[in-house]
Amino acid sequence: MSNDIVLKVEKLMMHFGGIKALSDVSLQVKRNSIFALIGPNGAGKTTVFNCLTGFYKATGGKIELNVRDKRTNVIQLLGETFRLSDFLSPRTLARRLYYKSFGGTHLVNREGLARTFQNIRLFKEMSVVENLLVAQHMWVNRNMLAGILNTKGYRKAESDALDTAFYWLEVVDLADCANRLAGELSYGQQRRLEIARAMCTRPRIICLDEPAAGLNPQETEALSAMIRLLRDEHDLTVVLIEHDMGMVMSISDHIVVLDHGNVIAEGDPEAIRNDPKVIAAYLGAEEEELV
Repeated sequence: MSNDIVLKVEKLMMHFGGIKALSDVSLQVKRNSIFALIGPNGAGKTTVFNCLTGFYKATGGKIELNVRDKRTNVIQLLGETFRLSDFLSPRTLARRLYYKSFGGTHLVNREGLARTFQNIRLFKEMSVVENLLVAQHMWVNRNMLAGILNTKGYRKAESDALDTAFYWLEVVDLADCANRLAGELSYGQQRRLEIARAMCTRPRIICLDEPAAGLNPQETEALSAMIRLLRDEHDLTVVLIEHDMGMVMSISDHIVVLDHGNVIAEGDPEAIRNDPKVIAAYLGAEEEELV
């Protein structure tokens, strides 16, 4: 994988019993780009996100991250199935137990990939700023003794976490809401807060699952500007699932189209806009009918 490719997926498969949700999905995401994954309802877009971020362990294929000067096999992070031979080697057994106990979404996040969700998942009974402080748990000083003694290092870590929280609140235009309960915010504000919380985990790739869902045109335009800002000023790679085709076509550098768990097209916005297979998938028509 070349250094300009930040995420590479090869022949990704996800089966639920006899149902094939994904079949040999392959894609590559360039560093510091906005990459869109689109398709009709049920195409498998969120399933791809769940595999990328560790909520599902893919049935087959490969997912490789190329961030923070190292390459990470995401599927390996989620652990491997126990085999009888594992119990014959204490070292192998210890490694399997570690992955089973601690592998998953937080390890994928630690490697540099964060996400938001179709359905907002904030801590609604906590304040806005507390939501962002909780997201930084991997980066703050969690030593109990340091906390009890209130050491200089502990105080600095707490101060840095607060600075980071307010920085991202400024970026998403929520600094004035810092002490409000997250559940009291409007729907659009909660969407922006979820992006800010993801950014507090210091990702190099952020996966946004339908971030414009439920937003009005003005809020969608502001969201588009924010996504461009993440790419242009924060050296971030954005992977986007979205049904708002106006937004997708206006901000995306590269688009992959899924239908029934298969990649049916990929290219820049202009190529996707005029692709007969894409038109057929969205209109529910046979490709021949559109020629």
